[in-house]
Amino acid sequence: MSDHQAPAIHSGLPFADKVREVGTDEPFRWLTAGWRDFRRSGIISLAHGLVFVAAGFLLTVALAAAGLVYLIAPLIVGFMLVGPALTVGFYGISRDIEAGRGPSFAGAFLAWRANPFPLLGLGLALVLFLIVWMRLAAMIFAICFPYTTLDVQALLNAALFTQEGITFLAIGTIVGGFMATLAFTFGAFSLPLLLDRKVGILEAIATSAVAVVLNAKAMAVWAALVVLFTAAGLAAGYVGLAVTLPLIGHATWHAYRAVIRD
Repeated sequence: MSDHQAPAIHSGLPFADKVREVGTDEPFRWLTAGWRDFRRSGIISLAHGLVFVAAGFLLTVALAAAGLVYLIAPLIVGFMLVGPALTVGFYGISRDIEAGRGPSFAGAFLAWRANPFPLLGLGLALVLFLIVWMRLAAMIFAICFPYTTLDVQALLNAALFTQEGITFLAIGTIVGGFMATLAFTFGAFSLPLLLDRKVGILEAIATSAVAVVLNAKAMAVWAALVVLFTAAGLAAGYVGLAVTLPLIGHATWHAYRAVIRD
């Protein structure tokens, strides 16, 4: 029986009847489908991705100019937290391709109009989540390095070769991992669900959380792939995100189609 024909999962969790169970090989199929959509969209997805690459450059330069070098790494981690909010346009492109419509640059940027208030509300919640994470990162830095101003090289040396730096990395990793898990659980399917159907924010994030819990193994594989491709894009000086961000965005639409029942 294919995943799209699989019966609903019956459990005591709310909205479980809307969820299909998928195998751990499914995330690789989602990536294949996402790459197919990326190629079919032509320049549209690439141009949409370049907008976010430019935004990443500007934010990094602004932090460096303000003497907040220690916040650049948390910003990169935070990018992964709010990534779903940046990929709504790619969901719209994949939906247009799926429906046989030609995607457009304007359509990608205006995809939120399909369900404006819930989509904008959840996007704002993710931005606030990023702000909370940045404040926590600044607080952890201040606790580990009180009364200290470090440039990039000094910060790297302190983080890797001092007791305070190891403590900073350990606490930051634990806190960042916890927040990333929350963001992934509640955001994995909520935004494509809001784009596709007239549902509210609470129903969307609850459905997403239940879908992640009931497909824990498959979603662990998917989360690892998202981190891998996002990190690869960031490692290429942000420029790689022009490809990896659209790829993950399109693949997420296919993940939503596979896991969330019609």
